[in-house]
Amino acid sequence: MDNLKFDEATQKELATFLEKEQAQARLNSAVHNFTAMCWDKCITGTPSTRFSRGEESCLANCVERFLDTSLFMVKKIEEQRAQQLS
Repeated sequence: MDNLKFDEATQKELATFLEKEQAQARLNSAVHNFTAMCWDKCITGTPSTRFSRGEESCLANCVERFLDTSLFMVKKIEEQRAQQLS
């Protein structure tokens, strides 16, 4: 079988597709990680049809702190990248 060669436009399209898929995989992994972490931290009893007020509040705060931390880290990484390019 001959080596497959793609033109530049197809290579860029494939690279963009792979980049999007990798970003989606990272997002899914992050959601899984903070779901597991917050569940273990906040759900102390046997789950029923509703969370208790304390569990609901804990889950909301846990997810918000996780997102705040993630955004902070992204900003720091972007700042470092910008400094390296300067």
